[in-house]
Amino acid sequence: MKKSVRILVLAFALIMLLSVPVGAFNSYQSYTYSINGEPLLSPDAYIPVAQYGNRHMLFPEGIELTAPQDMVVDDEGNVYIADSKLNAVVVLDRNYKYKFMVSAFTNEIGAPDTLAEPEGVFVTDHKKNGYGEIIEAGKIYVCDTKNSRIVVFSREGDFLYVLDEPKSELFSDDSVYRPVAMAVDQYNRIYVASPTTPEGIIVLTSEGEFTGFIGAQEVTISPWDIIWKRFQTEKQKKLSEQRIPAPYSNISINDDGFVFAISASSDLDTKVENAIRNKEATPNASQVKLLNNAGSEIMRRNGFYPPVGEIAFTTLSRDPNAITGVSKVGDVAVGESGTWSISDTKRSKIFTYDNEGNLLFAFGDMGNLQLGNVSTIKAIAYQGERLLVLDSGANKSITVYERTGYGDILYKAVTDQINREYDKAIENWTEILMRNSNFDAAYIGIGQALYRSGQYEAAMEHFEAAYDTENWSLAYAEIRKEIIEDIFIWIPIVIIALCLGLGFVLRKIAKINTRVATSGEKITYGKELLYGFHVMMHPFDGFWDLKHEKRGSVRAAITYLAITVLAFYYQSIGQGYLFNPQGTYSIIFVQLIGVLVPVMLFVVANWCLTTLFEGEGSFKDVFIATSYSLLPLPLILIPATIASTAVISTEKDIVNLFITFAFIWVGFLLIFGVMVTHDYSLGKNMITLIGTIVGMVFIMFVALLFTTLLGKIVGFISNIIVELSYRM
Repeated sequence: MKKSVRILVLAFALIMLLSVPVGAFNSYQSYTYSINGEPLLSPDAYIPVAQYGNRHMLFPEGIELTAPQDMVVDDEGNVYIADSKLNAVVVLDRNYKYKFMVSAFTNEIGAPDTLAEPEGVFVTDHKKNGYGEIIEAGKIYVCDTKNSRIVVFSREGDFLYVLDEPKSELFSDDSVYRPVAMAVDQYNRIYVASPTTPEGIIVLTSEGEFTGFIGAQEVTISPWDIIWKRFQTEKQKKLSEQRIPAPYSNISINDDGFVFAISASSDLDTKVENAIRNKEATPNASQVKLLNNAGSEIMRRNGFYPPVGEIAFTTLSRDPNAITGVSKVGDVAVGESGTWSISDTKRSKIFTYDNEGNLLFAFGDMGNLQLGNVSTIKAIAYQGERLLVLDSGANKSITVYERTGYGDILYKAVTDQINREYDKAIENWTEILMRNSNFDAAYIGIGQALYRSGQYEAAMEHFEAAYDTENWSLAYAEIRKEIIEDIFIWIPIVIIALCLGLGFVLRKIAKINTRVATSGEKITYGKELLYGFHVMMHPFDGFWDLKHEKRGSVRAAITYLAITVLAFYYQSIGQGYLFNPQGTYSIIFVQLIGVLVPVMLFVVANWCLTTLFEGEGSFKDVFIATSYSLLPLPLILIPATIASTAVISTEKDIVNLFITFAFIWVGFLLIFGVMVTHDYSLGKNMITLIGTIVGMVFIMFVALLFTTLLGKIVGFISNIIVELSYRM
């Protein structure tokens, strides 16, 4: 009876196991990134379907992958793997079964020869005429690394010729030629990456003649190095000037003949970290460059973050096995429709981007027990709609990833976008959003399609959903252009009217202030407020009269404080989309604390310090002078906030310039106000202001210390009360 029950339970468990979808056992989770750098889960664009190791490749006896270094796929789907310990290039058919390998051969002078530790391989496609006839057969190019040469074979494995080490005066005297990767463009130009050649990527003709370098890395000198150089000896200066640029470790090439160049130098890590944190897409802060034939960097980096792999990285961890730091890019695979993928050898992940540098998806994980996980990614390559990953770890295998339905729609949308078929692109992007509402690139794709079809307002709505300020600005510029064309005749009239009105108001205020100063009439609350404009334009006379002639008051000073708080609050809620794309704002209480605390800290610290150093101003005088100094802030912040709703991205700096000018103006008024109030010389005043800043820091420290101590006392008393209540 027990045996039959066990059989039934086992059968039921087996049925339940088989009913679980395969996707539930996926060994990784695909994702993208938000504008804030947060990982957003995404449907899988590629899923692992098979893993082919030595046993599955049906190698002849005595042959197996030992140290695979590189992998490429030809136009017929055949796979080529360079193995440095096997001293050969292994050729597999499209089903990953052994065809042949190239290793030993008879060279051009009839002597037996062999490859030695090849690390790179490249295969050119057959060139065909309009009838499909081959007019130029493809070739196998092998980086014979240890022999410092490139060996060329036919696609059938027959030896053709050798391209020996190039010679030129442009190579440094101690240069070592060590080809590890190469590519050939449609004009049969040969590009070679040698990690021991810092001058850049080596360019050769089809006959192997050296023509020059492209893509030489820039050497940057830190400010500390510049300062330290002043104290160095002549010998040390010469050594420091001999800085070696970061060499390239791998290359790939797209259909247009542009070269993807990879630099694996750890010196770039700090630059990449800063580029990610600051969202700066600069070529000198990237492990991957895209170079044209002239060596110019032409990669588009228009995504939220630069295309450098992992964004949510950590630099420190208590776990010794934790992976920290930015991605280490090992290889680039060129896909269809301008897409390209990079491998992160640290994390065994793959990141795929479109031709604008937007991250489409990322997937993968480390390991060797589950299908889809890779212990050590050595190379990646596309085989049609499949993606192949070469694992040089314990498995020595190829993992095959099939594109999913979601991936098909994603690539169709990218293709339609490039082909300017915007209606189809919108349909595909909409379908993607139905499957993945977190995918910001889909919102951008729809917005771009709507923008190019002239639907600017609808495009702006989609750009707002993805917080894409640059494209939003382009769409808004078109709408603003139409508005300006409609009201063009009124613009100069309004500007002239504003200027005349402002001039009239300022002259009126100046007359009132002059009349009060000369006639001796009673100073009212309104006149106290208007006197702030005189202080702002004539600080020396203004602050003197503010103290000695009693032209100001505490109530007017408090009013200016309140107006400044309201100005900052209006800025937080009224800024334009470009300045606040996420629509965040703060309550007025936060703005009150943000203005009141610094002002009172300054007043208290300055009064305490100047009391000890023969300052003539009282606490009241310092408070009034400080509050009156704030007037430029609301006068400039409010118009700047209004202007922020009408500018485009190229005009943001103008608004920021005015805001910066307001703070500088306030700073100068504070300097003059304190100096006049206490009757200090300029030098003594500057020393006092520095001491005031130190005093503000000290007061904050004491307040924090007191608050912490008070919290502990309250906690101690509350614990005693609770304990007594339990005992009673």
